[in-house]
This record gives sequence, structure tokens and C-alpha cells, in this order.
Amino acid sequence: MSRVLLVEDEAHLAQGLRFNLEAEGYAAEVVGDGESATERLLGKNEEFDAVVLDIMLPGKDGFKVVSELRAARNYVPVLMLTARGRPEDVLQGFASGADDYLAKPFDLSILLARLQGLLRRSAWMRGGEQGGTTVATKAPSGNGTEEDLGAFSFAGRTIDFRALELRSGDSTIHLTVMEAELLRHLVRNDGKIVSRKQILEEVWGLHEDTDTRAIDNFVVRLRRYLEDDPGHPRHLLTARGVGYRFVAHPEGS
Repeated sequence: MSRVLLVEDEAHLAQGLRFNLEAEGYAAEVVGDGESATERLLGKNEEFDAVVLDIMLPGKDGFKVVSELRAARNYVPVLMLTARGRPEDVLQGFASGADDYLAKPFDLSILLARLQGLLRRSAWMRGGEQGGTTVATKAPSGNGTEEDLGAFSFAGRTIDFRALELRSGDSTIHLTVMEAELLRHLVRNDGKIVSRKQILEEVWGLHEDTDTRAIDNFVVRLRRYLEDDPGHPRHLLTARGVGYRFVAHPEGS
């Protein structure tokens, strides 16, 4: 049984969600503010399979909560609830370390589907099983075809999509599900330009008219993971005015 923490200050909404999650077979618990959420997840070190986290909370907001979780190396999947018509909240949430989002007001069936998908995706990427199905990660092979891989290695680094880790020598960086999804998308398109529009629609599920500056900030963080010299990248390159291009083996390397 998956254990879910609901972080929502609107009591009627929180209790309604709790009732419906329990009816679907989840073990759901509710807290009403960000401080209580971080205390449960970090102070008491309680283990949850997922967190449903509202942005607008009294005191510490949802962005701060997820940022503190990731800084403390807690990588529990986070589904963030945002205000309607606020794509900037979605992008800031991803930049903070959230894994998925849902705009308020929402249909209960959509929330349940998003939560189930997040749990399943996390299990798949960690090499686990849910519903009897295991999904392999695909990445391009040297001859331009795709081969099934649970990890992708280049330039002394290994992206382990199942463990949600990027390893380089003795160093290990833990990835959020969304970071791993974006890296996987770039790796699958090794050598090809991936537009910001593609990233918004195919990775984050946003409309193309969304402000793309947050993507640039996201890429800056990924370069810290991938590059020896992030200020002079060799693997995650900018296609000016278009998007980005991942190059596993740059010329001359």
C-alpha cells in the first residue's frame, strides 16, 4: 500500500482528498502547513511514497518545502498543486525539484491518474515493478539505433535512470524524476537540437506559449551535473534562439 502525505491548508479539500485516496487503497495522511510537512519528512524521517503539495501554504510555501527536501537528499516524488493560469508556478516548482504538477481546480480522477502515474514512473525508473510491468530505458547506440538501457555512460559519467543517480568517479548526484526525464529526453536525441517547445510539451506537458526562461535556469543546474567546466559546456550545448543539444562524445574528445 502506497503511503501519501497531503500538504494542504484548505481543510475541506484536504479531508476530501484523504477520503478519496483511502478509498483507492492509499494510506493518506494530512498536514496543513509547510513546517509540519518538513518536520514529518525530515525531522521525523518518516517514509512516504509520494507527497501531494500545495504551493500556497501559511508560513513556508510549497516551493520552499520541496527545495528543502531536495537539499536534504530526500527524493520522494512530489506532485505540486498550482493556481489556475500560473505556468510560472509550474516552472518554479520544477526548478525547486517537484516531479509533476496539477492546476487547481482539478478533477479528482485527474489527480488520481497523475499520482498513480508518478508512483509508477518512479518505480519504473528505479527498476521496480508495478502492475506486473517493467519498463526499460532506451538510449541511442553508436550506430544511431536505439537499445534498451537502464543507464547511459559518457565521458566518465553514468546516468542511472533506474536509481535516479548521476555518478562521476566517487561522486554521486541524486536526480529528481523530472531531472531524469529531461536527461533521458536529451540522451535519446544525442547530437540533435531539442527545442524549448519540445521540452515544454514532451517533457513537462506545458503549452508552447509558456515563458521559457525557467528552462534555461533548469539547464544551468544540469550543466553543473554534466560538465567539468559548466561555464564552457561540451556536452549540453545551447542552440541559440532554438533550444539545446546533448553531445555525448564531442569532436576532439
